[in-house]
Amino acid sequence: MRKLIVSEFLTADGVMESPFEWHGAYFDEDMARTVSAQMAASDALLLGRTTYEGFAEAWPAMADQPGGAHMNGVAKYVVSTTLEKADWNNSTVISEDPEGAVRALKEQEGGDITVMGSATLVRWLLAKGLVDEIELLIDPIVVGRGKRLFQEGPAAIPLAVVRSEMFGSGVHHVVYAPQRKQG
Repeated sequence: MRKLIVSEFLTADGVMESPFEWHGAYFDEDMARTVSAQMAASDALLLGRTTYEGFAEAWPAMADQPGGAHMNGVAKYVVSTTLEKADWNNSTVISEDPEGAVRALKEQEGGDITVMGSATLVRWLLAKGLVDEIELLIDPIVVGRGKRLFQEGPAAIPLAVVRSEMFGSGVHHVVYAPQRKQG
């Protein structure tokens, strides 16, 4: 069974939007090692429509950049009720029974399924109990505005720390596992 891993760059105040504006100064050897390991373990991306559209516009032009071959070559699944087609290489739209489709993807053989960005999708996946781990790279910066990964919601989701480390840049790398309800 494959693991579904949420992987996000965040600020200390929980903002995930526009990491290109605040994240660059914190990308060091520790970060490169961590991101490379994430990519090596993953053979599929699960994205929401907005993140997919941004990635599909940016990554084909960055094929020769670090991570470009992975991002352009990996299987991509887009959960959307409004996107009619996905033209970026190896992309499939999931519009019917997304919960069943994600469960079926997790049952397949293969590497991890990684979710990047896609805040609405992440919150939905958590509510459905489909997330195995949440991997956060928290930059030591407060930006004060922007979309946050976690917003007010209907229920608390208890998390357990799987592992945690501090990078020399001050980035906190923490991996959580949602705690499954007993009974």
